[in-house]
Amino acid sequence: MITHRVHGGGGLELRVDETGNPDGRPILFIHGFSQCRLSWRRQLGLGSELTGRYRLVALDNRGHGDSAKPPDVYGDSKLWADDLAAIIDQLGLDHPVLVGWSYGGVTMADYVSIHGEDAIAGTNWVGAVFKLGEPVLPFLDERFLALIPGFYSTDVEESIAALSTFIQICGHDEPAPDDFFYALGYNTIVPPHVRRALFARTVDHTDVLRGLTTPALVTHGVDDTVVRPTSAEAIAATVPDAELSLYDGAGHAPFLEAPDRFNAELAAFVDRL
Repeated sequence: MITHRVHGGGGLELRVDETGNPDGRPILFIHGFSQCRLSWRRQLGLGSELTGRYRLVALDNRGHGDSAKPPDVYGDSKLWADDLAAIIDQLGLDHPVLVGWSYGGVTMADYVSIHGEDAIAGTNWVGAVFKLGEPVLPFLDERFLALIPGFYSTDVEESIAALSTFIQICGHDEPAPDDFFYALGYNTIVPPHVRRALFARTVDHTDVLRGLTTPALVTHGVDDTVVRPTSAEAIAATVPDAELSLYDGAGHAPFLEAPDRFNAELAAFVDRL
């Protein structure tokens, strides 16, 4: 595993990890709300069929993980777009496939809206949204929406309770204790001001999706209780010629719940490009 320090939009420092085959097609993994690069451990870790074939890169989004967490740098789509552009440029990623989970779908659309598709080969939308603010509300499950006040709280007990429930509802099944506390750790280091700022945005990237020309794979758990499967259906219906893959018995994180299938489908998608 190689760690990079990349200066993204506005010069903000980002933590970026890289592993796998340096000569393979690059895949850039973009995590979701309050998560970090460690979410992709079953794609970048030992035992993954992806590591021997592809150049695997995962970032900590601005405000998350080991990336910088200043105030007031989360509302501009261009900053998020420039983060991905900086990683692609500074690491020399040759037409990577972007894999965006949940909020990462907005980040991918931010990137395309500013920089276009010339530098990427395709996109994988995983439990993803492409809108924020009032436009996204029909796609969010009420169990997730009920947790939002706790996400914003600076009271430790209230914040931990909301994050704990969030981790539990991300999966179809109860997480194993090791997985639960691992995820709780990297969720809690995201400051409440970052979580609040992420949801303060109002974005609708429908036109971006409608104009995509690179191939797209849409992956979603049928039993997702964070982002409803209707979001995946909307993405697949909007992006020209998108491929839709629904996972029975999986929730919001199919790449963790069914990693063998997820990795195989991602590999097949990448190999078709």
